[in-house]
Amino acid sequence: MKQYAKQKQDLIAHQLQAAATGQQTLSYGGGVDGIGVQSGHSKVYLVFYGTQWGTQGTDANGNLTFSGDSAGAAQAAQNMFKGIGTNGETWSADLTQWCDGPNVAAGAVSCPANANFVPYQSGGVLSGVWYDNAAASPSSATGHQLGVEAVNAAAHFGNTTAAANRDAYYVILSPHGTNPDNYQSPTQGYCAWHDWNGDTTLTGGAVNSSYGDIAFSNQPYNIDMGSSCGVGFVNSPGTLDGWTMTLGHEWHEMMSDQNPAGGWTNHVSGSSYNGQENSDECAWLQPGTAGGAANVSFGSYGTFAEQASWSNDTNSCAITHAILTHGGANTVTVTNPGSQSGTVGTAASLQIKASDSATGQTLSYAATGLPAGLAINSSTGLISGTPTTAGTSSVTVTATDSTGSGGSATFGWTEAGTGGGTCTPAQLLGNAGFETGTAAPWTTSSGVVDNSASEAAHSGSWKAWMDGYGSAHTDTVSQTVTIPAGCKASFSFWLHVDTAETGTTAYDKLTVQANSSTLATYSNVNAATGYVQKTFDLSAYAGQSVTLKFTGTEDSSLQTSFVVDDTALNVS
Repeated sequence: MKQYAKQKQDLIAHQLQAAATGQQTLSYGGGVDGIGVQSGHSKVYLVFYGTQWGTQGTDANGNLTFSGDSAGAAQAAQNMFKGIGTNGETWSADLTQWCDGPNVAAGAVSCPANANFVPYQSGGVLSGVWYDNAAASPSSATGHQLGVEAVNAAAHFGNTTAAANRDAYYVILSPHGTNPDNYQSPTQGYCAWHDWNGDTTLTGGAVNSSYGDIAFSNQPYNIDMGSSCGVGFVNSPGTLDGWTMTLGHEWHEMMSDQNPAGGWTNHVSGSSYNGQENSDECAWLQPGTAGGAANVSFGSYGTFAEQASWSNDTNSCAITHAILTHGGANTVTVTNPGSQSGTVGTAASLQIKASDSATGQTLSYAATGLPAGLAINSSTGLISGTPTTAGTSSVTVTATDSTGSGGSATFGWTEAGTGGGTCTPAQLLGNAGFETGTAAPWTTSSGVVDNSASEAAHSGSWKAWMDGYGSAHTDTVSQTVTIPAGCKASFSFWLHVDTAETGTTAYDKLTVQANSSTLATYSNVNAATGYVQKTFDLSAYAGQSVTLKFTGTEDSSLQTSFVVDDTALNVS
């Protein structure tokens, strides 16, 4: 659970020696690249790393779900970060004592009034979720590989400048059964860690970034480790106790020490805590004891096991802490309206409400992720319009006052297709089973449409046979159709994978896309004796043209054949 392996703690311990007021007192490291803490509103991005997470779905609250996540860890992570700074919780308020900026001296053990303080994180901190299923997650990713994934995530979310990443944090969540950075080794001593791309002690080395410094964490599926990573630590059975405790632990540490160790760490010479961060100092304190772990309620988002973090100002491990405003700094709170739903073609109206701790402030509103057809009034906070596209999205609403202080809230919004009489049921794909013996209206690589006996069709005689050469080769099959507005749409096909490859490494891959979005990736690992039907909900593309594309890529040795037949795009 410690953020650092021993070498990282030693590095911190020898950087400077602080004037100690106690064995656990933290001191300021002077900043790295001018960064000590996250002194703005934190933007947390969850990255579900690798195809082992399984088939993606969406729950009633707009959270992503995965078939490979039997514990519901993905939903817990999303709800927890949505809930931070809501329901009057003061678990996170400990962070409001920490600061950075040019007025904070290296070695300081408290903050001057003119410092840049961490604000209270009103209205949640979740800013985006990405299922990166372009390939399988490595069985034991290095720190360098995790850092590369974080940089890729910055690009995915459009955070391509240093300014955009100043308050961003990318949580790289590895799937069940993997061992990122060898966390399962008994000599490693952690259940998760956080870091930044430029740390030269990352296993595999530092990571280059064209987008400024990237703060990220390694969040293994540490439920696999049972009680040694916190299962049952607070609750019974407490399957997710250690999961949410480590998520919260690393976020707290990142907020107070964004580019380790430029922020707040222990530099007390001779202390057993030397080299640790605020959450390290309070790790694994038993529930019911002073500063012990406890359940924290985030209102409608749920109750989660969390641990305390060290506070210099109270000289204790604090599971709750007063919200510090530092001479009148404003706190803007956006009231989360909860999950919304509607129907395409039916006008919608939602009034966003927000409050400011300071009087006389004018609030301006903005929103991301709204369903197509809806917009927010920047002056009044009223979301209105007529939705045009079915689907589920994650909406983040932000209110900002005239001083620049802001708060946000994130919630799900689902728009259902109108269905019924306004959408005539139909199958939209032409030559869906390739039985014409030619490709049209598909666009394919040469020789893909095939009726040879070497690979049987699912039905009829013809199918699309990609790759199977046993040499470096790429085949494609694509077709563009328009899904009528107001329709629900389901895309399906039958897939047979035949390979001479062995083992569990994905050498040859088939990527399935709708426009530029990857629906799924299959590989030689998915080989089976027969066909398996695959189905995807494309209702979100109602009213749009969509290009459905299969891309089969084969490496230079041992053949893998990807055979597709009996495709369908059914609307209703």
